[in-house]
Amino acid sequence: MEPVDLALVLAFDCSASVNLNEFVLMTTGTAAALRDEDVSAGLLNGPTGAVLVALLLWSGPGAQEVMVDWTRIASPTELAKFAQAVEDVPRVLPAGTTAIGEALVACTRLLAVQPADSRRQIIDFVGDGRSNAGIDPEPVRDILVAADVTINGLCVLHEEADLVESYTREVIGGPGAFALQCQDYAGFADAMRQKLAREIAMSRAINLG
Repeated sequence: MEPVDLALVLAFDCSASVNLNEFVLMTTGTAAALRDEDVSAGLLNGPTGAVLVALLLWSGPGAQEVMVDWTRIASPTELAKFAQAVEDVPRVLPAGTTAIGEALVACTRLLAVQPADSRRQIIDFVGDGRSNAGIDPEPVRDILVAADVTINGLCVLHEEADLVESYTREVIGGPGAFALQCQDYAGFADAMRQKLAREIAMSRAINLG
């Protein structure tokens, strides 16, 4: 497969703190963000004109599932098809604990089998609570950063007001890493749109630098 500008893992929290309605707001909000005109243009107008994207759900230890495998996107039609797949994703995982370290390990495995070389690798890590089960996230984060992977966070603050601080300490890292926040899932679509736009701009700067 031809090289791409970006390999992006979308990693969504399915722990017990996320109810079914909130999960639907997360998937439909992400689909809406992917359909945004500026986001679409940013994803498709890089040096190679293509990106790889995959979607992974996670909750407690041993509960991670790749729901949309690596998909090469090089046209508006392909992006629209991927956005629809994200919107239609069922919640198949048990609503367990919050095992962020284990989820990052699953992201590591997914990045290891990406089907094309990429100029940049990003994990979009979405959650509404700090890690409370499984292995510590920090050592896994450090391994990913050493491999030149960027982990960005989207923190939903409806249960833990200081979640951004926790993600900054334990989860995010790598070139240009940041954590974005939204107060609740009602604002998720706009927050995800902002997050993707910021990542695209930073990836373009790095790719052209």
